[in-house]
Amino acid sequence: MKTSLYPDTLLLIDNAWSQASDGRWQDVVNPATGNKIGRVAHASLDDLDRALAAAKRGFEIWKATSAHERAALMRRAASLLRERIDDIAPLITLEQGKPLQEARAELEAAAPIIEWFADEGLRVYGRIVPSRSPNVQQLVLKEPVGPVAAFTPWNFPVNQIVRKLSAALTTGCSFLVKAPEETPASPAALLQAFVDAGLPPGVLGLVYGDPQQISSHLIAHPIIRKVTFTGSTPVGKQLASLAGAHMKRVTMELGGHAPVIVAEDADLDLAVSTAGLSAFRNAGQVCISPTRFLVHNSRKDEFNKALVRHAESLRIGDGLDTNVTLGPLANPRRLSAMITCVEDALEKGAVLLTGGKRLGECGNFFAPTILDDVPVNASIFNEEPFGPIAGIRGYDDLGEPAEFGKNRTLRFSGQP
Repeated sequence: MKTSLYPDTLLLIDNAWSQASDGRWQDVVNPATGNKIGRVAHASLDDLDRALAAAKRGFEIWKATSAHERAALMRRAASLLRERIDDIAPLITLEQGKPLQEARAELEAAAPIIEWFADEGLRVYGRIVPSRSPNVQQLVLKEPVGPVAAFTPWNFPVNQIVRKLSAALTTGCSFLVKAPEETPASPAALLQAFVDAGLPPGVLGLVYGDPQQISSHLIAHPIIRKVTFTGSTPVGKQLASLAGAHMKRVTMELGGHAPVIVAEDADLDLAVSTAGLSAFRNAGQVCISPTRFLVHNSRKDEFNKALVRHAESLRIGDGLDTNVTLGPLANPRRLSAMITCVEDALEKGAVLLTGGKRLGECGNFFAPTILDDVPVNASIFNEEPFGPIAGIRGYDDLGEPAEFGKNRTLRFSGQP
């Protein structure tokens, strides 16, 4: 795969791809090399207003389209997406860094999601409410809320859009997404499948640009009736506050940081293989990646050695190499965050078992890292690291670690 195959990404407004009205562009960088591979159009306020007007027109068309027609079109789009996996997967790897097999898996999971929502749209039932009067019939009907503004992250550039887009389309809403500037080409390829499937103009829109400008303009605009965001908790709080000020419906998927508890009777092979795979998938840049481990002291040494072996067996490199199992972090910000996280833990008394450093001078590669005896005040035990880092702390009794909070836990145990 040559980086020359990576396209410049345009804005999608009214089913037409266009440059920004003021001609602005933003560079796209391959995280494995640090080299520029393309550009993405940087929307102006005029572009946003054009996209909003298109979403309003598209909504009027789409809400009047039957659920059966909407489902059929969504299924055509899913089929087109399946046919294009070989073309789109390398785009994800080039712009995001994850290994090619993980990029393919993301796309292979996307099509069934579209199909599932397509079928769910046929089951959006209303209800009949018993009336006090025999001359009155009370019906509750569910109608599409209106144009949706979506904001999605770079860690799963296709699947994070698919879940929001599919829910909006199946219920008759138009959909305008601000996708990540770091990973623009794969979202564009996703939306192209819907355009090619026959989606009416204005039903889908795609913009890129200044995140703060776009979010403040779209969320406050009267055309937008629903807001959905996936990303960090601090940004989610800001957007939810803005949406609340304008009485907009909101759906938020924010960060997670639940611990993994390895009990005294655990199957360690299962614990290490399952948790290890989850911890380092997509270089740990997954909102459900396990990063803090509470391990029974009687099993901790054994668990630590097995997890270190797993981490050190990962093959690190450019995700386009089919033998690679751990790619780079998506951007330099994550690289700096990993270094800060490790330094904080070590300063507070943690023990480094493996990793803990940047690899090479080119790209955003960071060694898979395991820390032991992590104190509870270390940042890794309090803030989602979003990288290939696992922090371990021992315990003697399951009733002991109240200090770790009330997050949902995953417990590996021989008991049901």
